[in-house]
Amino acid sequence: MRLKNHRPVVLLGATMWWPLSARLATALIHHGCRVVCICPPGHPLRFVTGVEDLYPYRAVDSFRALRSAIKATNPDMIVPCDDAVVWQLHALHARYPELRPLIEYSIGPSEMYATIRSRAGLLQAASELGIRIPVTETLASESDLNKWSQAGSTVLKADGTWGGTGVEIAHSHDEALSAFRRLARPYGAGLAWKRFLVNRDPFALWSWRNSGTSQVTIQQFIPGRPANTMFACWGGEVLSSVTVEVVSAQGITGAANVVRLIQNPEIERASRKLARRFMLNGFHGLDFVLEEATGAAYLIELNPRCTQLGHLRLPDQGDLAGLFIARVKGVDPPPEGDPIASDTIAFFPQAFSWNTRSPYLRHGYHDVPWEEPELLQQLLREPWPERQWLTRVYHFFRPSQKQTEVEFDDPSTGYLAQKLYDEEALATGRTELVSG
Repeated sequence: MRLKNHRPVVLLGATMWWPLSARLATALIHHGCRVVCICPPGHPLRFVTGVEDLYPYRAVDSFRALRSAIKATNPDMIVPCDDAVVWQLHALHARYPELRPLIEYSIGPSEMYATIRSRAGLLQAASELGIRIPVTETLASESDLNKWSQAGSTVLKADGTWGGTGVEIAHSHDEALSAFRRLARPYGAGLAWKRFLVNRDPFALWSWRNSGTSQVTIQQFIPGRPANTMFACWGGEVLSSVTVEVVSAQGITGAANVVRLIQNPEIERASRKLARRFMLNGFHGLDFVLEEATGAAYLIELNPRCTQLGHLRLPDQGDLAGLFIARVKGVDPPPEGDPIASDTIAFFPQAFSWNTRSPYLRHGYHDVPWEEPELLQQLLREPWPERQWLTRVYHFFRPSQKQTEVEFDDPSTGYLAQKLYDEEALATGRTELVSG
């Protein structure tokens, strides 16, 4: 099946104030798509030139808002830009039969949805395909944690979380027990209303109404360097991918600020196997750790949506957005057009709000949307929710915890040689090593 229009209508859905959705929108528009969006107020998507329609992701009833946007726009394809949109697409598929063909056309068949939502289930499926994974178990209770036999540090993760949240690294049994209790705690009304009123999260109330006890997994900690890949696929076939190793990130489990392009056959094979196993459509990402001692790639998790690599124009390939649209339209891939010359990429604005003395900002490629001046100006400001008076009052009385930048600068030591920079020192331009 091919998109029926010469200018296909693509609906982008986003609940998080991540720049990646806006950057993907610019790429899709560049490649001839009619882009419509559903997102919260103040979202970066609202400042992209060429977006034809914008629909509010209403926090009081975000589920109905998404359904209404789909009905109003009648898109050829839906592209989710964060995990919350994916979970709501799964729920829409279950409830509304008339939307099922479009949703499966956009992200893949429904048989894979339950496995995609389960970190343990996904890794089990990957292991059955011969993909290297850390030792992973599901924790139903504290007694299950007492049976964990792996030595050394561990990683605990809660299902239904993303972007580095819901992940804790424990270095002892007591730390693991404390982390399990936090992660397994039911999603309460107080937290939901805080996220709704303070964080302006349109997913908060829907998530609370549909939540239960979180499923928590425990995972063997693999010392090494994080790596990510984003791939475009159609009918279970990987059309192309972009793979990077992380140079610096927003905390140990956070998103990357600076990455380095790499070629890794093991990661490419894993992408092809998982795409074929689940007959995936659209954009997906995989997170890995490249083991410190061997360089072996351990799969950590799958991101069932686009990541921040989809708009990057690479030599001999172009960008994933253009390759994907060309494939589903049944036309030749577009010309590359001004590919990135450097193998090191500093994401905007993330990399520029941290270590301004980093050598990667002097010599790497700056992924700045110069062609979108209004978007650029918005990304230079703090996210829209942080500008609201209620949020400012809340953080005045309950200051946010300091964040740290983590640099994975030495491939021989990886996680064990992280450079953690104090947020205040970075703000003043000082980059002394605080801990590591």
